[in-house]
Amino acid sequence: MGLLTYAVIAVCPALLVWLALRIGPVLLDAAEAWQRRRHRRQEPEGPPLEKVVAAVRRLRREIRSGSPTTHVRARALAAAYDDVLVDLCRIVGVDTPLACAEEADRPFARLQTEAALEQAGIALDPPGSVTAG
Repeated sequence: MGLLTYAVIAVCPALLVWLALRIGPVLLDAAEAWQRRRHRRQEPEGPPLEKVVAAVRRLRREIRSGSPTTHVRARALAAAYDDVLVDLCRIVGVDTPLACAEEADRPFARLQTEAALEQAGIALDPPGSVTAG
């Protein structure tokens, strides 16, 4: 019995060191992979909310100022504004009729989308902004 106890006491530290050297890197790799997955999930996709809101406000000012001189420029500006409105609705989590609206229904769908964003707390015309009337 004494010889068996001595063998266990002599072999266990060496066995623990061997296990630590074999299993340690695997555990560290697994922990790093878990951290990367967790960090990747927390990163939002797409541009931040502040940039999209700033783009909506800028395009809205351009549309209201009447600055597009050609029909093509006005259509392109309206299309860009619609795209940014849809992106903003996706970020905020608001349903928008603008995403699937036909060309004839787009102005009304744009108004509905703007109203939904205002109700969600996004100020499209912030206080102190100058708008052309």
